[in-house]
Amino acid sequence: MADFHQNGNITTLHNLGTHSLEAMETELLKFSSQRPLGLILPSLYSELGTKALPGIIKELKQVPYLAQIVIGLDRASEAEYCHALEFFSELPQHHRVLWNDGPRLRAIDAELQKMGLAPPEPGKGRNVWYCMGYSLATRKADSIALHDCDILTYKRELLARLIYPVANPLFNYEFCKGYYARVADNRINGRVSRLLVTPMIRAIKRVMGESDYLNYLDSFRYILAGEFAFRRDVLRDIRIPSDWGLEIGVLSEVYRNYNSNRLCQVDVADNYDHKHQDLAVEDKAAGLNKMSIDIAKAVFRKLATRGMVFEQETFRTIKATYLRIALDFVETYRNDSLMNGLEFDIHSEEKAVELFANNIIDAGQTFLDEPHERPFIPSWGRVVSAVPDIFDRLVEAVEGDHQEFSRSGQANGFKYA
Repeated sequence: MADFHQNGNITTLHNLGTHSLEAMETELLKFSSQRPLGLILPSLYSELGTKALPGIIKELKQVPYLAQIVIGLDRASEAEYCHALEFFSELPQHHRVLWNDGPRLRAIDAELQKMGLAPPEPGKGRNVWYCMGYSLATRKADSIALHDCDILTYKRELLARLIYPVANPLFNYEFCKGYYARVADNRINGRVSRLLVTPMIRAIKRVMGESDYLNYLDSFRYILAGEFAFRRDVLRDIRIPSDWGLEIGVLSEVYRNYNSNRLCQVDVADNYDHKHQDLAVEDKAAGLNKMSIDIAKAVFRKLATRGMVFEQETFRTIKATYLRIALDFVETYRNDSLMNGLEFDIHSEEKAVELFANNIIDAGQTFLDEPHERPFIPSWGRVVSAVPDIFDRLVEAVEGDHQEFSRSGQANGFKYA
């Protein structure tokens, strides 16, 4: 059973084991009559062939309260998109698959690119951004959850607990972030969160001084969790990064736009396991190597917008301070692992810390060398201002793909001009 401790300046909603899934889903079904509920699933086509996604679909088929499911599909050919339509057709809820690589959505993306309004690079951030835009365009959901498609331990209770805080009309939360324990294969996982982000934040505070923003980030129990839930208006106003800084970027944006009493975090699972990224020591463009650089840059950018001044010497000091704090964390996690009968590899943990320490310097140097970099995708509010009919065109493109390539559309002889 979880504790009930509140730390930092973000409300923590615990799982005390006293609210059954059946009772929670009954309440959510009632809430949905006043505030329709939706779900965003950003997916790679390759994830359709994993163990995780079929399990997620099996669980979602039993969810009674969703008005809409939006699936963002990346890296898919026409044949693969058709397969995806068939794969997701099992869902009883209203759902649509955004074929991000299809000619209709590519045409919209090319037009927005020319105007400087589209994501600068492919990836999860781009996928999520277009799913957000489509969700706004259809207006089928007022509270929307988002989670990944590689969760091996997925149970529908995760979704219920994630969306409940923004669905309950008695609550005033605009944004909710999920958290959970990362223990699988008899070891503690989540290296980037526990060995990079938390010790780096504390190192920056020690070097640069306390700040409300850093204390805010330090309040989240699993800061890199990819599970969020939003009220609809949040999606219109936030700007998100297109790289691995997505989770930090989302937290930064809701911090900028809302008071802390409108934000919360919730315990969504007793345990959580998903696809693991390699450390990729020799390749800075892959795995946890790239992820750690992107995340560090995201933090530095945000601090700069809040008036912090960085120089090369600053990053060297942060690195040295981080290294000491992170190595202390390695000892802490070793002791925690031993106490709980888990395996612990000190060599691999310290190897990760050394990589992350060097990447703090690399991220800092990139930050200094590229002052004109545009890290954030523009908000949908800005896009609508520049292209007033963009939502109608998004819906038309997605419906066109669905009708042309789904079995029902082909059976009716549908032709899309």
